[in-house]
Amino acid sequence: MNNEILEGLRKAIKEYDNEKAENLAKRAVEEKLDPLRVLDAMTVAIREVGDAFGRGDLWLPDLVGAADAMQAAMPIIEEEIKRTGAKRESLGTVVAGTVFGDIHSIGKTMVCTLLTAEGFKVHDLGVNIKAEEFLQAIRNYNADILAMSALMTMTAPEQKKVIEQLKKEGLRDKIKIMVGGGAITEEFAKEIGADGYDPTAPGAVKLARKLIGR
Repeated sequence: MNNEILEGLRKAIKEYDNEKAENLAKRAVEEKLDPLRVLDAMTVAIREVGDAFGRGDLWLPDLVGAADAMQAAMPIIEEEIKRTGAKRESLGTVVAGTVFGDIHSIGKTMVCTLLTAEGFKVHDLGVNIKAEEFLQAIRNYNADILAMSALMTMTAPEQKKVIEQLKKEGLRDKIKIMVGGGAITEEFAKEIGADGYDPTAPGAVKLARKLIGR
């Protein structure tokens, strides 16, 4: 029964079935499965989709669908991990969000999902996040990485504003900054003083590992 639930959960993520993923996560909790085993099963599935996307075998809608299915199950499993006190080795802590004035979330959500699957502790602040909110979260969570997204050209300068604020507060040297989104380029990332940029969600995960030397 346990393997049946885990296999079903993997399949639900790879078939982009949000409802099935959520229901199987609930069943896993009811059956008292080790939540870390459940999370590992989900991680295998999302990594396979991410790898296939990286090879060009799958497309962006596939990655979005798999991320959505994993997000449907994730809160249930994370709550069980907290309840049971299970410990998972963390690669580092990430604060992520879409900058102020921008309410686009798909790319940011995919990155957060894949970072979580990879083993990072991710605090997704959401969209339309002001510089002060990013700074407060960095302090609160003692973050290793700040990941900012901006889809629109008019909101891209907000990323620079956050970095400048980090410098003023003496926090810039204590954190790695990665940026992304439709409005961002490698040149722009260097210009504003970010530590790295990648145009894809799977690439962002590799970048995060590189930035912290893992």
